[in-house]
Amino acid sequence: MSNYNIDTKCVQGGYRPGNGEPRQVPIIQSTTFKYESSSEMGKLFDLEASGYFYSRLQNPTNDTVAAKICELEGGTAAMLTSSGQAASFYSVFNIASCGDHVISSSAIYGGTYNLFAVTMKRMGIEFTFVSPDISEEDLQKEFKANTKAVFGETIANPALKVLDIEKFARAAHKNGVPLIIDNTFATPVNCRPFEWGADIVTHSTTKYMDGHGSGVGGCIVDSGKFDWTKYPDKFPGLCTPDDSYHGVTYTERFGIEGAYITKATAQLMRDLGSIQSPQNAYLVNLGLESLHVRMQRHCDNGLAVAKYLQSDDRISWVVYPGLEGAPDYELTKKYMPNGTCGVVSFGVKGGRAAAEKFMAGLKIAAIETHVADARSCCLHPASATHRQMNDEELIAAGVLPDLVRFSCGLESSEDLINDIKNALDNI
Repeated sequence: MSNYNIDTKCVQGGYRPGNGEPRQVPIIQSTTFKYESSSEMGKLFDLEASGYFYSRLQNPTNDTVAAKICELEGGTAAMLTSSGQAASFYSVFNIASCGDHVISSSAIYGGTYNLFAVTMKRMGIEFTFVSPDISEEDLQKEFKANTKAVFGETIANPALKVLDIEKFARAAHKNGVPLIIDNTFATPVNCRPFEWGADIVTHSTTKYMDGHGSGVGGCIVDSGKFDWTKYPDKFPGLCTPDDSYHGVTYTERFGIEGAYITKATAQLMRDLGSIQSPQNAYLVNLGLESLHVRMQRHCDNGLAVAKYLQSDDRISWVVYPGLEGAPDYELTKKYMPNGTCGVVSFGVKGGRAAAEKFMAGLKIAAIETHVADARSCCLHPASATHRQMNDEELIAAGVLPDLVRFSCGLESSEDLINDIKNALDNI
């Protein structure tokens, strides 16, 4: 469906039923698949034939939904994972291992920061965190001989920093490594990072793609444009025989368009098993069918709430990428001219205590460890998602102690603003 608009791809991408087949994506809730002979199944294990034999690796429902997300992003191959965290982990671990180095923007989701700075560090992978505002010249100085990737978020959660994708892509490519972008907040409706030089895109499908708080999930999409074969010594996992899969060389068998996702599926998913359930994949697809409609409402509400907060003297600061005059407004117009997201970050005068009292006074927006949902919700990240960080790390990630992350749902913007007013009155 490459010639169709993204609105049509949201509704019909990935699945085109034949005569007499189900109109809705079927839920193939089966762990295993039957074959007439061992030789047929053996071809699947040898990656010589396409098909399904065990849902820990692949499942038809999951592949159909992954294909839709792949179409939306403009990639060549995609896979679903059990969560956005699993997608972030797989995206890096697929090409980096013990002794390697990765550069990441410091303005990223707290869970991802902890994954990189603590858990993957224990696995022997070193991460250097840089400011998203770093100059291109200084960014070049952070690369090492063992650097394998650069990572960032289109719109950082919860700092809402907009990444200069082209700048980071240029630096990555100059050093022969891919740029991995988490596009969860913008979604492909508002930004398609591949068009700006990114090579791999990840998503927490739990957020806007699902949109209704129904199922946890993640996705990885490959642009199919990064030529791994130009750097065989840097990416041996893709360019040399895999002994755990009968000596297959992924780039030779599947080309640069399919090698990365095939390896992540055949090797990482096989061994680590972070598969998304078919039921959750089905729910994600239901969300995707209305994604283009919902994102517009989320953005409209986000902008309305941001404008109100900017006018209330009980608010110390407001960050919303689509707000005229915002620090990243020019980057926003460049990368996301049609809208950003429904999340607004702001500070309540009085600091952490005032922020907590404010949230306790909300009636419509619920306090949840969630974001990007049809229902409005809010969080105090320093006390929740980012509580493992010290003050210095919080500031580097753009998370101040008084920061409130307010995720505007699909309710009336007038009601959301009144809810905020009343909560501020109660402090």
